[in-house]
Amino acid sequence: MPELPEVETIVSDLRPLVDGRTVTAVDLRFPSIVRHPEPEAFARDLPGQRVVALERRGKYMLLRLGGGAVLVVHLGMTGQLLHKQPEDPYRPHTHAVLSLDNGTQLRYSDPRRFGRLLLGTEAELIAARRLPRLGPEPLDPEFTPADLHRRLAGRRAPLKLLLLDQSVLAGVGNIYADEACFRARIRPDRPAGRLSRERVRRLHAAVRESLLQGIANRGSSVDDYVDLYGARGRQQEELQVYGRGGRPCFKCGAPLTLVRLGGRATVFCRRCQR
Repeated sequence: MPELPEVETIVSDLRPLVDGRTVTAVDLRFPSIVRHPEPEAFARDLPGQRVVALERRGKYMLLRLGGGAVLVVHLGMTGQLLHKQPEDPYRPHTHAVLSLDNGTQLRYSDPRRFGRLLLGTEAELIAARRLPRLGPEPLDPEFTPADLHRRLAGRRAPLKLLLLDQSVLAGVGNIYADEACFRARIRPDRPAGRLSRERVRRLHAAVRESLLQGIANRGSSVDDYVDLYGARGRQQEELQVYGRGGRPCFKCGAPLTLVRLGGRATVFCRRCQR
C-alpha cells in the first residue's frame, strides 16, 4: 500500500498541475470506486469545481475545492493516479477520469479496487465514517518524542501494530514501520508501553528519517506504486529489512527474522534489534 512518502511524492508533483484548475467533466468507468456520495451525485457535483489547494493527510490526498468541499483520493493497495493528455493510451483498470480546464486529465486506476474517491466536506466525510480521524503527522515539527511517548504509554500491543494504527500516527505503513524499528534498534514485537523514553526518542527520530529518505527517493516501488507520471520510486533499493526475511542483515550479517504481527509480514534482526 502506498504510504506517506509515496503519497507525498504524488501530491508534490500534482500541486502545480492542478492548483487553480477547474474540473470540467467526470467519466466514471467503475462507479463503485466512489464511496461517498452516490456515484451519480459525484459525477454531477464535481464538474465546475475549482481546485484551490492540494494537501496530504496521512495516506490521503485532499484536493480542496472552491465551494468548501474536498475531493479525497485514497490509493488503497494498488491505486495509481496519473496526469495524462487526452490522446494518451489508457492503462488497464482505469476506473475514473477527471478532465481539467487546461485539456489535461487525472486518471485513477486500481486493479484490486481497494482505493476510493470521496467528495464532500471533511465534517460530512468523517460523520459518514468515510474519512477516519487521523493521528498526528510524524513529520510535523510540533510532533515531539514526548507526544509519541504519551501515545504509546500503557499500551500492551506490539509496537509495530501501533505504528500501523492511523489514529496513533498518520501515514506510516508496513514498509516504513519495519524500517523505522530497524533504525531505532527496537524489536517490532516489543510491547509498546514498555519502551523507555530514550527508546521512544530513538524511534521518533527513526520514523522521521525513514519517511524523509523515502520522500527523497520518490517512494518505494515494491509492488504497484508509480508516481504521477508512471515512473517507479527508488527507495526499494535502500530498504534494510522490509521484504528481506531470511536474508543476511546488511549491518551484522545474521539472517533476518520473518514473523507475522496482526496478519502483516514483519522482518527484523534479532541481533541488531534487542
